[in-house]
Amino acid sequence: MPVLASDSSFPIISAQAALAVDLNSGVSLYEKNPDKSLLPASTTKIVTALTAMDYYPRDTVLTVGKVGIDGQKMGLVTGEKIKVSDLLYGLLVYSANDAAKVLAQNYCAGTCGEAAFVQAMNVKALHLSLKNTKFSNPAGLDDGDGHMTTARDLVRVSSVAMQIPEFAKIVGTKSIVVKSTDGKIVHRLTNINELLGKVAGVEGVKTGWTEGARENLVTYINRDNHKVMIAILGSQDRFGETRELIDWIFGNYSWQPVGFSVAKVVNY
Repeated sequence: MPVLASDSSFPIISAQAALAVDLNSGVSLYEKNPDKSLLPASTTKIVTALTAMDYYPRDTVLTVGKVGIDGQKMGLVTGEKIKVSDLLYGLLVYSANDAAKVLAQNYCAGTCGEAAFVQAMNVKALHLSLKNTKFSNPAGLDDGDGHMTTARDLVRVSSVAMQIPEFAKIVGTKSIVVKSTDGKIVHRLTNINELLGKVAGVEGVKTGWTEGARENLVTYINRDNHKVMIAILGSQDRFGETRELIDWIFGNYSWQPVGFSVAKVVNY
C-alpha cells in the first residue's frame, strides 16, 4: 500500500481538476476537484476507440466519405479505403479527428451513422460506470451540447482500457506508418504524447486539447511494479504538470505491506 511521507507538501498545479490513483490498491495519491465536470477534448477518443473495438472486426475495410471536420487530422482522403486497425492508430496515436469521424460514420455499415455511434459511446460510458460523462461527438470537439467528463471518470475508463492488450499497444506506440488498402495513400503518425519514451514507466494513454478545454492528459505509469493512473483537465501545461505529479508521487510515497496507515482509498 502506498504511504505518503509525513513531511510531504502537495504540489500546486494550474489544472482545474486532477486525480492520481494507485491502481493496485485503489488508493488516491493526489486529488484536485476530481468530480468537476469539464470538457474532455480528445480524451474522448478513449471511449471512441473502445466503442469501435466492440463493433468492428479489425480487418474491416471502411470507405472514407466527406469528413469535413476541424482540428487534428491524419489526412484521410474521400474515397480512400482503410482498415479499422489503421484508423485506431490514427485515432489514438495521432489523435486524428478524421479517423474518429470515419469510424462513427460507418457504424451499422453506414446505415445509422454518427448519431447512433455517439449513442453507443454513451451506453459504453454507462456500462463502465462513468457517472459524470456525456458524449455528443466522437472526436471531442467543443460543440456546446453537454460534452463533459471528470478526472475520476477518465481514470476509471483508462484503467479498463489499458487492460486490453491491443489498446495498450496502440497508445504505447511512438510512431507508425499506415496506408490505404491499395498502398497508394500513406499516413505517417507520430504520438503527440511528449512523455512517452521520455519519463520512466509512462506507457500511454491520451492527450486532449481544445480552446475551451485547455490542456488535458491521461497518463498510465508502470514503474517498479507500481501502476499509477493520472488524469488532469484544464491545465496550462499538461506535460509539465503530469511530470511534476509523477516525480512527486514516486519521490514522496513508499509502498508498504498491508497494515500501515494509508491515504484515502477511492472507488475510481
